[in-house]
Amino acid sequence: MVSREHKRGSSLREKIHLLRSITNSHAESETSIIMDASKYIKKLKQKVEKINNGTSSEQSFRDPSDSNPTVTVETLEKGFMIEVMSGKNEAGMLVCVLETFEDLGLDVVEARVSCTDTFSLHAIGSSDNDDGDRMDAEAVKQAVAEAIRTWSDSHHA
Repeated sequence: MVSREHKRGSSLREKIHLLRSITNSHAESETSIIMDASKYIKKLKQKVEKINNGTSSEQSFRDPSDSNPTVTVETLEKGFMIEVMSGKNEAGMLVCVLETFEDLGLDVVEARVSCTDTFSLHAIGSSDNDDGDRMDAEAVKQAVAEAIRTWSDSHHA
């Protein structure tokens, strides 16, 4: 019969191993794995705060009558955080932006979109481009902004 302590120890090792894989830790000792997990959680909290602060500040400083979209792009470890904000939502803008992501070779890993009165998109795009031709945040920003401008011009002509 397997002792209760052995079962607990085995379960704890499995959980530590899972924690190590989730946080992409390369540490060997349990203490180091837990420290890496703590750092990982802090980074995630900072990203959430940054997204939340960015959203509230964009909305509070944005003139609702301003329909010109703003595009911001931040480089992440494996891709980009892309934000598109517009005081006016127009049918088709989301499709235009997503098609641009596809053209750039970006897979949408996570996204939050609001298309009620205004248009707001916060997306994390991951590049599957492993051949060293790494695009930069400015190139992504320019491509998205240009696609929106072209799309907007064709729909208002």
